[in-house]
Amino acid sequence: MFDPMTLFSRRASPPASPAPAVPDPVPAGLKIGAAFAWRLLVIIAALAVVLLVAVHLSEVVIPFLIGLVLSALLVPFSSFLQRHHWPKWLAIITSWIAVFAALGLLSFIVAIQIRYELPKIEHQITTVVASAKDFLATQPFGITDQQLDTWISDIVTYIQTHASDIGTGFAAAGLGIVHAIEGIFIVIFVTLFALIDGPRMWRWFVRVWPRAARPRLTAAGHAGWRTLTSFIRVQLVVAGTDAIGIGVGAAILGVPLAIPIAVIVFLGAFVPVVGAIVGGIVAVGIALLFNGWVHAVIMLGIVILVQQVESHVLHPLLTGSAVKVHPLGVVLGVATGAALAGIAGAFFAVPFIATANAMIVAAYRTDPDELTGAGHDPGAARERRRRPRE
Repeated sequence: MFDPMTLFSRRASPPASPAPAVPDPVPAGLKIGAAFAWRLLVIIAALAVVLLVAVHLSEVVIPFLIGLVLSALLVPFSSFLQRHHWPKWLAIITSWIAVFAALGLLSFIVAIQIRYELPKIEHQITTVVASAKDFLATQPFGITDQQLDTWISDIVTYIQTHASDIGTGFAAAGLGIVHAIEGIFIVIFVTLFALIDGPRMWRWFVRVWPRAARPRLTAAGHAGWRTLTSFIRVQLVVAGTDAIGIGVGAAILGVPLAIPIAVIVFLGAFVPVVGAIVGGIVAVGIALLFNGWVHAVIMLGIVILVQQVESHVLHPLLTGSAVKVHPLGVVLGVATGAALAGIAGAFFAVPFIATANAMIVAAYRTDPDELTGAGHDPGAARERRRRPRE
């Protein structure tokens, strides 16, 4: 039976008070830090996996990177010829042959000079070894000829005992020659395909990703390629200037192997900071070994002068805003690359950092809606227009 007083009493009863909010014991800052931390750990783990795969496949990755760096030099040259009304096939062949012929000619000149200077080098080494023996025989060293002969005999005995290991090393060297030949073919094919069909290959790579990411990837690819080509051009001019300055200085001083010294300086200049130091040490060391300490001091002055011109004239004038890498980033990048992959890691560290930095900045600054018009993807539209014909 319905009781009106019951309804009235229910309406008149005060509403139940909400339960008091329990404060969250985890601070908001700790939550944000944890969110960033686990995402950062995931990114580091992914990069570590990529790095491990690259190191495991270094016989493929290193030639590919070499081909990519050479392509950054060849493609602008080919494009320049094509803009001056050269046929595409002729521009590609001319640029490819010109660069590789220059490398071959440089190697030939180095081999010729080493062969020409070899007798002088052998005589000088014999003289230096005799002087070193006389120096070590004096106090406080007191090392006699009998002790040196004993050490040499121990070395010969060790080599004879471990002849099998040496044979294994020669077999591994032979296998390395085979891999080097494979790497040369990879470099050749990478440069040829970059010259023939480079932009289309990047568009194919972009189409693999979701449509929403394609505008950012396209902008990142263009920015990265511009940075890489700018870096290679700048380093080519800087390396050439360093090699000519130090090589000419060595030739004027009468230092043997002036051309190989220039080549070492040229190649070392592609590893910023560290390469210049190594090239300078080689030049000064050869001058000290063959010409004495006076010429070594003069050679050191020439190296310092060339490096100052590079640091204060060439880099500020040529680099500009194309390659934005802080000197500390360069040093740490070269050191990390050398620790992970040796000479190859040191060589590719700076161009990789510069290119990756440009790609990340370009992708971050790209608004897909502004590029494509409120989410419209022109690439996808072109694909839809082509689909009926396919």
